[in-house]
Amino acid sequence: MDKNLTKQDRIAGGFYGLLIGDALGVPYEFYEAEKLPPYEEIEMIPPAGFRKTYPEVEAGTWSDDGAQALCLLESLLNQKGFSLEDFSDALVSWYEDGVWAVDGEVFDVGIQTAYALRGYKNGLLPEECGMLNPDGKGNGALMRVLPLVLWHSVHGSTDKEQRTKALVEDAHRQCLITHGHVCNQVCCALYCLAAQELMEGLEAADAVEAALAALRTIYQDLPEYEQELEWAIRPDQPWEGTGTGYVVDCLRSAFMILLQASGYEDGVKRAVLLGNDTDTTACVAGGLLGIRYGVQGIPDRWMSMLREREKAEALLKRCLEKA
Repeated sequence: MDKNLTKQDRIAGGFYGLLIGDALGVPYEFYEAEKLPPYEEIEMIPPAGFRKTYPEVEAGTWSDDGAQALCLLESLLNQKGFSLEDFSDALVSWYEDGVWAVDGEVFDVGIQTAYALRGYKNGLLPEECGMLNPDGKGNGALMRVLPLVLWHSVHGSTDKEQRTKALVEDAHRQCLITHGHVCNQVCCALYCLAAQELMEGLEAADAVEAALAALRTIYQDLPEYEQELEWAIRPDQPWEGTGTGYVVDCLRSAFMILLQASGYEDGVKRAVLLGNDTDTTACVAGGLLGIRYGVQGIPDRWMSMLREREKAEALLKRCLEKA
């Protein structure tokens, strides 16, 4: 890993890494792996003859993944920390009014997320909404969680133990509005801690191991969470995944790619080529890869194609400003 990368390089890398990974995966969403173009032809504009999943969506457009992540980051900056109520309101503004959606057009909404947000609009508490489907384990909370790491790395505690505990708590709580099951909470927490370790310059395998050790320590007093970590996520087994929308598989796919990839571009292409939930796998993996390789590791051709980049850049600049 490049030790010359600054924290700002890594934060910008994570920020754009998730947005560009998302946008790269959008045209290929729901395709089975064997029906995708070859590795060298995975681009924001698919090869001639390939039928995009969303024909009307222009290349370089992030989906619900990126939009919800931007909602989370803006809420953190406005509230100077995580507020479940404000974040829930922000998600409703995205869902109903297209806030942070490119062109204000919401073209891809998870079933569980839509159901939960309708419940919130009808007067349910956020904590109740995420349990309307009590067994729901889609990746809709995992895909948006990375801004917590970016925010805490600038605005959180300078004491790492305190920052780690706060990050885990926030990772759990941001799930509650749409994906309340403890499995989602644990996946988001482990992902955030791995990203935090990458932010500090650890190699990929070391970052995942350090994150796991820290989370196991925290979960010693939370047996329900500890059981979910050990029995559902299975962290002692090799990190392998198939790119589906199941939250555990999404996390395992992202870690697999992080450990195997030779760089950002290689990693997000690998993510797309798993097929299935291509935009979210590339978004979740892309955030980690962006932190690991820095914003300089993201291809210029993709950065230049990202739509509404100026709007996103303004939010990133706010995040980088230490209060």
